[in-house]
Amino acid sequence: MALSYSHQKTPPFLKELASSDRRTRDKALESLTLFLRARRDLSLLELLKVWKGLFFCFYHSDRPLTQQALARALSYSLVPTLPRETLHRFLRAFWITIGRDFHSLDRLRLDKYLFLIRCYVGVAFEVFLKSLRHDTGFKDDNKKRKSVDEKDSGQRKKPMKAKAQQKGSMQQTLGAGSTQDNDRNEEQDAEADESGTWSDLEAYVSILEDGPLCPVNFVPDNKSNGKDEHMSKISTIDEEHGSIRMPHGPDGLRYHIMDIWLDELEKVIGPLLDNDDDLAQAPARNDDMPIDILLRPMRKLKAESPTKTVRVRAGDVLEDERLVRWGFVQIRSGEDASDEEEEWDGIAD
Repeated sequence: MALSYSHQKTPPFLKELASSDRRTRDKALESLTLFLRARRDLSLLELLKVWKGLFFCFYHSDRPLTQQALARALSYSLVPTLPRETLHRFLRAFWITIGRDFHSLDRLRLDKYLFLIRCYVGVAFEVFLKSLRHDTGFKDDNKKRKSVDEKDSGQRKKPMKAKAQQKGSMQQTLGAGSTQDNDRNEEQDAEADESGTWSDLEAYVSILEDGPLCPVNFVPDNKSNGKDEHMSKISTIDEEHGSIRMPHGPDGLRYHIMDIWLDELEKVIGPLLDNDDDLAQAPARNDDMPIDILLRPMRKLKAESPTKTVRVRAGDVLEDERLVRWGFVQIRSGEDASDEEEEWDGIAD
């Protein structure tokens, strides 16, 4: 199957994403957005090719405001509108690409990719915790974020009237497709959430545990049997889950995800748990929160990582003050604290 795909013609906009001309990249990005929203049968190999083009599209973006707008367009504007059938494969392809090429980033381009990673951690929480936000009656702020981004982009550049009309017609086309995709995805999410499970969230967390949040950086390969490693990976692709090995680490990527994990989670569940006007429902909200799944990667890093710095950083996340405030972590009693203080009394006279 991989061999047959290699002979297929690659869509032209994938190569245009890596163009040094911004107009060419913007046009290719609009075509790619429509393509991803319409296709439900994209394999992991195809999505890896897509992300190869997106990686270099983001690589060529310059100026902070342009980079931030493109990062939000690739995450908050695109991911929630993807078909449910390709959502996990698209996210897996993203983390494979980031883990594979993270070491090649120079210090001048590192910050914008760190922001892109932050956007993807945040949008994943919004997508997979959407039912929790709707059940509690909390209104999603995606529309507000989108309006702010459009306002910022409008202040940065004032195109000519003809270009503005062309861009407006394209946005109307994208907006119509986005509205239909959102309605369809919300119906699918409602049907999936009726069972009361968090299977989609758990599947996404498992992707991270297999990749950047894996406790070890290297795993010995005992299945190659003398075959070429690259060909063995391609020949064992599973179309449903994708068996291409996820890059583990590097530690710099792992540290960044741990640093932003609770920050992005707070944007989604913080308004639900910090609502002082409805404290009576706080225990019920805590019981419905899949906190064990959300903190599982950090607990695994703390328990199994061979690097002391990673274990310490994961422990800091698990002992964060916000988890105590939300009721997920209990403060140690005074007796335990006094016992630790009495372990060392100094040298007696």
